[in-house]
Amino acid sequence: MAASENRTIAKNTAILYVRMLVVMVVSLYTSRVILKTLGIDDFGLYQTVGGIVGFLSFLNGALSTSTSRFITFALGKGDLVELRQTYQTTFFAHLIIGLSIALLAETGGLWWIYHKMVIPPERFHAALIVFHISIFTSFFSILMVPFGAEIVAHERMNVFAYLGIAEAASKLGIAFLLEYGHQDRLILYASLMLLQNIAMLAFYLIYCKRNFREVTFKISYEKKVFGQIFSFSGWSLLTNVALALSSQGILLLMNLFFSSALVTARAISLQVNTAASRFVSNFRTAVNPRIVKKFAAEDFEGSKKLQLESTKYSIFLMFLLAFPICLLAEPLLDLWLVEVPPYSVGFLQIVIIQSLFQVLNVSLFTPISAAGRIKENAFFTTSTLLICFVVVYFLFKAGASPYALSWAYFIGDVFLGMYAKPYLLVKIVGYRWSEILQLFWECAKTILVAVPIPLLLYFKLDNSSLLNCFILLVVTTLCVLLSVWFLGIDREMRAKIIQMIRERFSKKCKSVS
Repeated sequence: MAASENRTIAKNTAILYVRMLVVMVVSLYTSRVILKTLGIDDFGLYQTVGGIVGFLSFLNGALSTSTSRFITFALGKGDLVELRQTYQTTFFAHLIIGLSIALLAETGGLWWIYHKMVIPPERFHAALIVFHISIFTSFFSILMVPFGAEIVAHERMNVFAYLGIAEAASKLGIAFLLEYGHQDRLILYASLMLLQNIAMLAFYLIYCKRNFREVTFKISYEKKVFGQIFSFSGWSLLTNVALALSSQGILLLMNLFFSSALVTARAISLQVNTAASRFVSNFRTAVNPRIVKKFAAEDFEGSKKLQLESTKYSIFLMFLLAFPICLLAEPLLDLWLVEVPPYSVGFLQIVIIQSLFQVLNVSLFTPISAAGRIKENAFFTTSTLLICFVVVYFLFKAGASPYALSWAYFIGDVFLGMYAKPYLLVKIVGYRWSEILQLFWECAKTILVAVPIPLLLYFKLDNSSLLNCFILLVVTTLCVLLSVWFLGIDREMRAKIIQMIRERFSKKCKSVS
């Protein structure tokens, strides 16, 4: 990577990490307040009812991937006319998808609530109102997607960061307002979330209109671009159906077999995992546009080198968070939540280890998307996740433990990250197996060296002691950092990092003097 390119990615990553830290802390505290205010059962009910709308939003998920890819690709080509046509077409498409999801939710979703969902009779009316409000909330979220894609494609990461912090702060405000609400707090929470989404959409629209020439209030579409986007989205659609089943669909499935408390436990583990995954997704948000733009400019070797390097660092970043969270899951949840739902610790430990393979799976998708060849990826991902869902259903029906769903999807992500995506990179994008196996080896040796000492301490120390937890956290973090420093990165990268630190330190010293 060129020095200027390194600095841009590093700057954007640093901005996104500041955003991530603020959002993560605020979001986790907000979840604690909301869980305490609503109670375990109402919190689980909100997750389940909202999960119906979330599941139906698989259409938007498919289109979101295409939107980001096509806007970034058009920007990389430097064609303003094509870029404007792409923006207008993607906005029109999201408008149509939003209306379609609302229609599906008010018909099929409503049928599910009346005939399939397990809801306490005294909470049915509140659940119904929350469901209708959630449909509007989802609609406005869908309309935000093209504007978010514009900001990321233009690499305005500072704005992206400010918006994320503002959103987190508003959710914190909502959490505190709930404590003073006198009406049904579940309905109040859903209503306030709707108002927040409307405000965020208004800001996105105004900012993009003022700063990007291609963004206009005109609602139109270019037939050719529309066809390309939906052709690309067609295969993503299959993938997103499976993803919706594995996330929101699983919550609906748990509602059929278990109590709302178990739904809450699963939702909490996913919230922690999402917060940790943002640590990596921010880095990928900064680097992915570069990979796609290089590919669009036909700098295939440069795109490949950046992809392999960034994937390795993504794994290390995730491991830096995942390992301590896994070892300290129980004290972490005790400290975070007023009341810890059953199964929460186990759910969190499994899903946080699974996240390492999810990162690999997601990271390796970027060049496949850039090449516009997602048919095979859709086949692998959809087949794997659908098999996992069916297996979980029959395991639950046979009386299996709730942990069965975590292990089923764990195996699925291992297959996708370790075999499916690498196979597609070799077959479609022209990568070599030797390059991918080298990536695996560098990640594996780094992780294996970092694990033994913290694992030994985990079994020796009493984790009920705050001091012991602190010792375990420090030792685990140091072991991971030292392993990454000496084994995970090469001598050239270490020299670059030392040089960057020296330059930063020198500038600060000069500014002070």
